[in-house]
This record gives sequence, C-alpha cells and structure tokens, in this order.
Amino acid sequence: MAQAHLHDHAHEGGHGHDHSHEADACCGTTEPAAPARNIAGRTFKVQGMDCAEEVSVLRQAVGPVVGGADRLAFDVLNGRMTVLDPAREVPSNAIVAVVAATGMKAAPWEAGPRPPDDGHRRQQLLFTAASGVAVLSGMVLHVLSSNSLADALRLFVDHAGQSMPWTEIAAYVAAAMLGGRFVAIKAWYALRNLRPDMNLLMVVAVLGAMLIGEWFEAATVAFLFALSLALESWSVGRARRAIAALLDIAPPTARLLKPDGSETEVPVAQMSPGDRFVVRGGERIALDGRVAMGSSAVNQAPITGESVPVEKQAGSEVYAGTINGDGTLTIEASKAAEDTTLARIIQMVEQAHARRAPSEQWVERFARIYTPAVMGLALLVFLVPPLAFGASWEAWFYNALVLLVIGCPCALVISTPVSIVAALASSARAGVLVKGGAFIELPAHLRAIAMDKTGTLTRGEPEVVDVIPLNNHSEPELLARAAALEARSTHPLARAILRHAELKGVTPEPANDVQALKGKGLTGTFDGSPFWLGSHRYVVERGQDTAETLRQAETLESDGKTVIVVGNARHVCGLIAVADTVRPNARAAVAHLHAAGVRHVIMLTGDNKATAEAIGRQVGVDEVHAELLPEDKLRKIEQLVDRYQTVAMVGDGINDAPALARANLGIAMGAVGSDAAIETADVALMTDDISRLPWLIRHAKRTLAVIHQNIAFSLSVKALFFVLTFLGMASLWGAIAADVGASLLVVFNALRLLQSKDVTPPVGTHP
Repeated sequence: MAQAHLHDHAHEGGHGHDHSHEADACCGTTEPAAPARNIAGRTFKVQGMDCAEEVSVLRQAVGPVVGGADRLAFDVLNGRMTVLDPAREVPSNAIVAVVAATGMKAAPWEAGPRPPDDGHRRQQLLFTAASGVAVLSGMVLHVLSSNSLADALRLFVDHAGQSMPWTEIAAYVAAAMLGGRFVAIKAWYALRNLRPDMNLLMVVAVLGAMLIGEWFEAATVAFLFALSLALESWSVGRARRAIAALLDIAPPTARLLKPDGSETEVPVAQMSPGDRFVVRGGERIALDGRVAMGSSAVNQAPITGESVPVEKQAGSEVYAGTINGDGTLTIEASKAAEDTTLARIIQMVEQAHARRAPSEQWVERFARIYTPAVMGLALLVFLVPPLAFGASWEAWFYNALVLLVIGCPCALVISTPVSIVAALASSARAGVLVKGGAFIELPAHLRAIAMDKTGTLTRGEPEVVDVIPLNNHSEPELLARAAALEARSTHPLARAILRHAELKGVTPEPANDVQALKGKGLTGTFDGSPFWLGSHRYVVERGQDTAETLRQAETLESDGKTVIVVGNARHVCGLIAVADTVRPNARAAVAHLHAAGVRHVIMLTGDNKATAEAIGRQVGVDEVHAELLPEDKLRKIEQLVDRYQTVAMVGDGINDAPALARANLGIAMGAVGSDAAIETADVALMTDDISRLPWLIRHAKRTLAVIHQNIAFSLSVKALFFVLTFLGMASLWGAIAADVGASLLVVFNALRLLQSKDVTPPVGTHP
C-alpha cells in the first residue's frame, strides 16, 4: 500500500527546489567544478605518489620539463598528476621517463571505469615483509652459531666484538637491500639533485653501518623505515578505494519507458535528459529528475540527510541514489548520469582531497635541516683536522664514522611511527578508528567542530515522543486507532507508531478498507467505524480544526516534531508527535568538547530549520545551519576553515562526504554511517557514542606530548655524542650502543600510549 502521509516538516527539508540552482553553481566561485576528466591537459596515473613529499619531488622534476611547476595539478587521493594547458609541448613518454627517474611510475590516465589498485603497494608490502623475515632469519642463525639465545638478544644492546658467520651477514645484507628497495631510488634522486632528504640520510646511515661491520643495525633500520612507508601507503590506498565505492550507490541501469508504453532496461550512461524511466517500490533511483506519474515516500537521506522519507508526487524533484518507498514512480530524467547530484558529490570529494595537502610531521620538516647538517658535519670532521692541523687521517676517519652512526636517525625516525602506531592501537581499542598518523595529531589542535544532526547528534530513527488524546479519548484508544490504520505500512513514521503501540501493550487488528489519500493521509474502518489519519493541514482541509488542536500542533511543531492527527467524522481524537530523538549523551559530549578546548561546536543539517534549531537548543551547540544540500555543507565547512583554521566535520551519510573530505579532520559515525562516509573520513567512531570525540582530543594531546618527549630525548643523545666526538671521548661502539639504547627508550615511552586513559573530566574543567 502506497503511503500518502503529508508531513509539513518533510516538505520544509533541505532538499527544496530553491537549492537546485545553488547546487549547479556552488563551486564556481574559486575553482572550476567540472569533473576531473574534463580538465584541459594530459592526466597521468602515478604509482608511489602517496604524500606531499612525493608531490614536492614531482614538482621539482616534472615542472621544468613542462614549463613550470604551476602547470601541474596533483590529486594525491587518486594518484593523479595533470599537466595543465597551456603547457610546453612535451611528449607523454618524456614525462613518463622523468617520473620514472624519481622512483615513481607514471602512465596515461585511462577514462572509463577506475582500474584496479596498482601493484605498487603490494610490492612495497612484499619487500617489507621479506626484509623482516630476513632480519629474523639472521637472528636465528646467530642463535644456532653461538648456541646461546642471550648472544642473540645482545644484538639489540651491544654487539661489539661478536663474530658472525657469513650466512648471518648475508641475511642482514638481504634485509637491508629488501627494506631499502624503494628508499634507495628516491635517495639516489635526492643525491643527484643535491637535495638531501631523510631517504638519502637513511641510505647513507645503512651503508655506514655496513661499512663498520654493524650488519644487524643496518638491517633493522632499513626494515623499520620500510614498514613506516608501507603503513602510509596503505592508508592512502584505502581512501582511494572509497571513492570508487561511491559509484555503487546509483544503479547502473534504469527501466526506460518507451513511447509505446513498454519498458526495457538500459545503462544509465545511454540515457538523456527528457527520457522517462520507471522505479518500483524499494528500488534506488538511477538519475536526477522530476516525478511524471505516481506517488511514494522517498528516502533522501543519502543525498540531503533528512531524517524521514519525503512524499513525492507529480512534479516533485528526485535525486539519483535515493531509495523509493512502496509506490511506483515514473520519472523524467533532468540530468545525464555524469551531472547528477550524486556525481557532483563524488567530484567534490575528489576535489576537496586534492586541495588539502597532508600535514607534514615535525620530524620530516626538521630532517630538511638535520640531514645535510649531519652529512656535512661528518665530512668536515673527516677532512678539517688532517688538512688544517696535520692530524691522523685514520683517527678522524674513525671519528667521522662515529658521527655518521650517531647521526643515523634510527631513534628519531622510530620515535614518531612507534608513538603513532601505539596511539592508533589504543584508539582502536577505545572504539575510534583513526586512518593515519597525521590524523591522530590533528584533534589536539582543533578550534571548531561541525556536526551533522541526523545519526550523529540524534539517533537517526523517528520515535513517538508525545501522545495527546483529545475529546475524552484515552492514550490507548488513540494509539489503537493509529496503529490499526498503519498496521500494513512500511513507512518509517508508521513503524515508529507501531513500535510505540506495542511497547504500550496496544496490538489492535489491522483496519479495513484502508485507502491512501495522495499527499494527505489515510482513511480506514476500525472496529466498525470510519477513521482518518493525516497531518494538521489535512485537519484544516477537513474543516475540523479547533483552537485546542491548533495550539497543540503549533507547540509540537515549534519543537521540531512531526505531528500526526487521528480523528473521525465527529471530531479530532488526538495528536501523535514523532521526532528523531537526541542521543542521550549528546549534550554532555558537546559540553566536554568545550572543556577540552574546542571553541565552537556547529550543527549542519539538511533537515528543516525548526527541527534543527530545536535539536540545537537541546544539545547546546553554538551555531545551527539547516536546510543544507551537500554543496551547502561544503561551503559552510570552507567558511569555518577560513575563520578557525583547524576544523573537524562529524557526519554519518554520503551527503556528508564532501564536507568530511574538505574539513581539516573528517570524522564519521562508523556504527550507523555509510561505508562511503567512513572511508572518506579520517576518523571513524566505531560505535554511536559521540563521547568518544572529547576522548579523541585528549588522546591526541597525550600522543603529541609523547612524540615531543621522544624527539627531544633522541636529539639530546645525539647532541651529547657530537660533543664527546669532538672531545675525542666517543667510541664507535659507544655511539652504536647509545643509538640503540635511545631507540629502545623511545619505543618503551611510545608504548605507554597503549594504556588508554579513558577518564572523562567534569564539565567545565580542562583535561
């Protein structure tokens, strides 16, 4: 039975027709909103481009070839590099060759369906795993050759003077070569261009360790550095696959209605604006358009975020990817498949990620100074004393090696990844999935958080919140009549009434002769008498409105509730108010966010203004912005970023995906959220407990403190040995022991983050 409830609030929602024109031009102010495939120029798929460091390398390498770095555009999320027009005419194979020289691989971008993920990450994981196996093999060989497990354990502390069989050395050399497989190419490029970076220092340190016979340290350093790169590459790959998953929302085919009245299934890509297609009950709508015939309730939550389905009839606008209710609709397509609202959402996600460069960790920025300084200092220590003072070349070569070894960034490099891995593991145990190291730090700097309403601050499912009997009727009588009329309905509001009636012990027989009144309500016979059910506007149309009914309806609607009226031919029997209820801990979570240092909490929703403002008052947010399409949410996030610099977005639907991607930190409600929102976001709450948000901020601040401690400690140790080396008091073995010891200490300090401190401070205090 097709539902025909007419709920005023549903029609006031954020999907209104006035927004459609804004949607078409929302992105036209600063950047072109055309899909990436329409960008003028040549586009290349780049394997190995996983972070801002690779983008910088490509700008320096490819920029001069095409006439300047400003002629290049990068999309890290999709591994895409575009040479913009007008650019110097250069053959594509020349660009591919230049990219290959950097250690990455480029190929012309192919239009059409996205190709499967490239094999770069699989190779990276394979080589990293093989490096780890080789390290373990070397340790096993050491145990077998020495017949002592203690000797093997000494490799982690002090292995001076220990003899090694050639098989063990071969295993460590293999581990270093496997671990440095992808690092060495980038290091060679950095050396050739006289631009020292951490890759180059790592390779030099590994080679230096081998030169002085410290095979175990060379192997472990290479393995750990390769592991950190593999983790970074994996997280980017997950985000790339999420964009492809968005395409599965809209069906690939539509039931085309021919002029003779027959139907045939055709691919949506072959349909044009003006074509008519049929959507049966429960099916997803394939294209944006307007209803030509039929009426039904359509779940628009994937696009507009509205909490209840919206009634559609002839002339109503519908969106691709939304879900039809019980009725059958004949829709006239208004846009081609590549121009639908859903297609624009996908495009905005891509563009938002392309505009947002990954944040660089302090260690990587410091390495730009540290790396050339260490290498230059070691060279000076080797050359200056013999040349200037006639000192022994052998002695100062030894001192230079000491500096090179202590300059090995093992402790410095390990300190941040281990801290972050421990913080990520602790977060996962606390029900918070964080996508990478950059996103475990960002919450500590948040100044504003924007939240979607439906499914985030609210449960995302309508419930009966008020039952008001009138004209001497009781609550059980009112519920019995409403439940009887709604007994065979699958409408979310009907299910809410049926659940509430069952909870109250009211289980009447279904009404007879139930008929749907298009856009008005229902009529039927219950217990031998006719009754009707509909919106307050239907009561007015029937001429049965009274002062009491009007007062009650206006009071409920002002609180953002949907009013359903039940009556008969004589009078109104009563009102039932249905609303998307606030999560029990929402208000406390907002208060704790303020206490944790977040200055502003903002609610963004596609729902109507009255509902949004009522929810906003209940939870205590600072601002409420309602009736927003995805484009509007994206624009609001951009405004908030301009105002507060560091902003998070919390949402649970595909309609939130562009805003999640554009915010400095995207947080998805994992338990109830869509897969696309979860994958697009940087953080996913794996339960519907938003009290995890203030916990995440406190956890991020603790993580940053540990990282800063580790960096300060590892640099202090290095500075101490630099001084001791110049004083002639440092030995090579002491430098190795200090470096290994510093590495172990920073690891132990980082592992403290595994102890999740889940303590919620009193509201009004700072954690």
